[in-house]
Amino acid sequence: MIYETTGWIGTILIVVAYFLVSNDLVSSSGLMYQIMNVLGALFMGISVFKKTAWASFGLQIVWFVIGTIAIAKIIF
Repeated sequence: MIYETTGWIGTILIVVAYFLVSNDLVSSSGLMYQIMNVLGALFMGISVFKKTAWASFGLQIVWFVIGTIAIAKIIF
């Protein structure tokens, strides 16, 4: 149950981030958007790892790394 909930939280974060950027409510290069994507990928990654959905897990790793690099560029 906890892994399912974690996956849903991650999904909601990524979908809300996409909605916000698509409607010009946040910038795609902004910190808030990147944090939402990184946390979403992390939470979804935990869920799909537990379910051994390896292709989805690989996607979440890539999504997480891209977002983390973007956050580092914004901060530094």
